[in-house]
Amino acid sequence: MLRAVARGDTEALAVLYDRHAGWLHARLARRCPDEETVREVLQDTFVTVWRSAGGHRGRGEAGGWLWVIAARRLVDAQRARARAERAAAHAAAHVTAQAGAHASAHPAHPAPPAVAPSAEDRVLAGLEYAEVGAALDRISPELAEVLRATVVDGLTTRETARLLGIPEGTVKTRALRARRELRAALAAGHPGGPHALGGTA
Repeated sequence: MLRAVARGDTEALAVLYDRHAGWLHARLARRCPDEETVREVLQDTFVTVWRSAGGHRGRGEAGGWLWVIAARRLVDAQRARARAERAAAHAAAHVTAQAGAHASAHPAHPAPPAVAPSAEDRVLAGLEYAEVGAALDRISPELAEVLRATVVDGLTTRETARLLGIPEGTVKTRALRARRELRAALAAGHPGGPHALGGTA
């Protein structure tokens, strides 16, 4: 099917969409409450498939590859949203500071404090992904690809196994080794600073 899409077959793309759009939408919706963002990510996913189907290496099922694309597009969308929210918060803080200066000269009602971005917003905005990404580059490739799939892309053990074409037991073993190596790499850069790594089974 993906080979046909890579050849420019629009009917094959339509079949691929009908086959996978439903469950992709459902999984994206579980990770993002904003329906508009989910629709945009889903559309962008299939635009990416149309443009890059020829690059699919054929390892594992097409569904796993599609989910990796969708998950990464969702992270990109959430990062962009977090950046916009931070910019809005910065602008609000600037306005609040000006209002505070005015209020000090003309006492009135106190201005509300500016809201700082949450830890999740900072991660989604990429402020913490950079150091994790650099650490991933320092561990062995076969371990890094498992960690990217399970942690960064949010795939389950079964989906990761299908995507990479390896047994589920191997995914679990590599994930454990990868977390140990990644923690060591992060600790080398930030001694004494714990980092929690998630992932779904």
